[in-house]
Parts: sequence; structure tokens; C-alpha cells
Amino acid sequence: MYAIIETGGKQYRVAQGDVVEVERLSQEEGSPVTFDRVLLVADGEKVQVGDPFLAGIQVKGILLGQTKGDKIIVFKYRAKTNYRRKLGHRQPLSRVRIESIEG
Repeated sequence: MYAIIETGGKQYRVAQGDVVEVERLSQEEGSPVTFDRVLLVADGEKVQVGDPFLAGIQVKGILLGQTKGDKIIVFKYRAKTNYRRKLGHRQPLSRVRIESIEG
């Protein structure tokens, strides 16, 4: 059984026991997390698709901690004008272990 959830403007395919890194959540480490924006649930041959979300279906998990993503380099350059700008960015993320898909 798996589900597709939306959080932080992105979509994730999750199953029970998965550990996913999502956009930073404001909860404390070890606290329960509930995702109610479920787009799809598949259980073998049975597939439910929301329009756009499924009512009454929730994905529950536990917040394992906060982390940062890999560093990306943003480099701006204009030829012949000696213009160069180099910036780095690390996206703040939260690690969540999926406990159950209910509903």
C-alpha cells in the first residue's frame, strides 16, 4: 500500500515505514505529523484518486529531526563586463518516518 501526498508545494510517494525528507516542518523532534493532503492511495489493484484530494484519508508519521539538503551553487555571469556572483544554498528539510496510511 502506498500514497502520494503533497506538502511544501511538492509531491511525495510514501509507504508505511518509509523515511522521507520534506520541506521544513515547524513541529518539535519526535512529535507526530499528519498529512491530510493525500492525492492518491493504492492498495494492490484498488486505486483511489482524489479531486484534487481524498477526503477522510490521512498519512501519519513521526518527525525524526531537522537537516539541510545538499549545497547547490548559484553562479551569475555576464560576458565581457567582469560581473560574477557566486552564491551557495542549502535547503532546510525535515526527516519524517511514515507510520500509517489511514482512512
